[in-house]
Amino acid sequence: MAENHRVEYNWIKGVETLEEYQKGGYPPVMVGDVLHDRYLIADKLGFGGYSTVWLARDTHLERYVAVKVNIADSLPHESKVLRALSTPTLSSSSVHPGRALTPIIVDEFKIQGPNGEHNCYTMTPAQCNLREISFSRLFPLDVARALAYKLAQAVAYTHSQGYVHGYIHLKNILVKLPSSFDDLSIKQLYETYGEPEAILITQCDCKPLPPNVPAKAVVPLFLGKYAESFSLSGAHPLLSDFGEAFSPASEVRLGQDCHTPPAFRAPEAKFEPQTPLDYPLDIWSLATAIWEIIGMKSIFSTDFVHEDEIVSQHIDVLGPMLPEWWQRWEGRHRFFDKYGYPTESHRENKWPTLKESFEIGVQKWRRKAGSEMTENEKAAFLDLMRRMLSFRPEERPTAEEVLLSDWMLKWALPDCRRSLKSF
Repeated sequence: MAENHRVEYNWIKGVETLEEYQKGGYPPVMVGDVLHDRYLIADKLGFGGYSTVWLARDTHLERYVAVKVNIADSLPHESKVLRALSTPTLSSSSVHPGRALTPIIVDEFKIQGPNGEHNCYTMTPAQCNLREISFSRLFPLDVARALAYKLAQAVAYTHSQGYVHGYIHLKNILVKLPSSFDDLSIKQLYETYGEPEAILITQCDCKPLPPNVPAKAVVPLFLGKYAESFSLSGAHPLLSDFGEAFSPASEVRLGQDCHTPPAFRAPEAKFEPQTPLDYPLDIWSLATAIWEIIGMKSIFSTDFVHEDEIVSQHIDVLGPMLPEWWQRWEGRHRFFDKYGYPTESHRENKWPTLKESFEIGVQKWRRKAGSEMTENEKAAFLDLMRRMLSFRPEERPTAEEVLLSDWMLKWALPDCRRSLKSF
């Protein structure tokens, strides 16, 4: 019998892993397809390891939707979480402002294809994620404050419904589209944003494509604008991607099973691998996201570095970690001597302290833009960051306490209110 082998395709920049178009993987969706006898695929919005996301025209209601198409036979975990968030457990939660900052499923269905059966659901489409619009760019300070406040509201609402998000970072924070977007026909969409960027898929061995692979790969459409162009009227985030969400009351998620990228991951996930994770996991990640929204760069390295590098940065920025974690950290000798002082090689690459990081990554750039924080705001912001980035999970504030912090109440909340008036 011939040996099964994985088909390889010529690499295409900016698209999903093409080898995942296989049994149990992505379905071969194409621009122009109609899903569920209703959703006309107009372009691609994005992709992840478990799904592709498409911009489609709802031919029944004449509006646009985002269609998330999951890999074959995947469990509908995220849709269950989103359904739960859409139906608040407490009457007071129905008016929680954070409810409008999490996705709402509009429709749910299945499609059958050559790679299996795929769970699909539709949501209101978004412009873009905060990572792609803010990389090496700076939001106006009032916009950054409003985004930070609303993101904290979204996390607070998620927690109030009994869920930990588990994967907070800027790629999973979207910006809402204006309602006028639905007025565009598909022809007008293409005239405004360009035709879909579709590139022929070819096998490395030059053989014909199998039937379970699309003829073309589509590069995701960019509907957004860059950070410096945002005004308060556009400061409306949406916390997305609940695929890693869990309910601590009914599900044990151990530290070793945390999939948050190291740059945004709370340290207990590494140092307490057999301990169940809880809401403070999100508070650490929320702090790193807020820092990045306010400033020009991440507080910890987002480069592809070993997680021990990130741990050393935690210590450089925040000070000594918990003694029991220090003893468990096998990689510490690469960065610190037995007394806890940086080694000679680490001194050359030492990360700045929290206060220094603020000056280098936030204030310096805001000063150039003429929008630096006052000393009072800076002190309040750094106090909040230090508490949210406490090594001890139990010492971090809750999401509701974050919203009641001095920086949020005195600086972020007023700009949040102004953004709502201009929406």
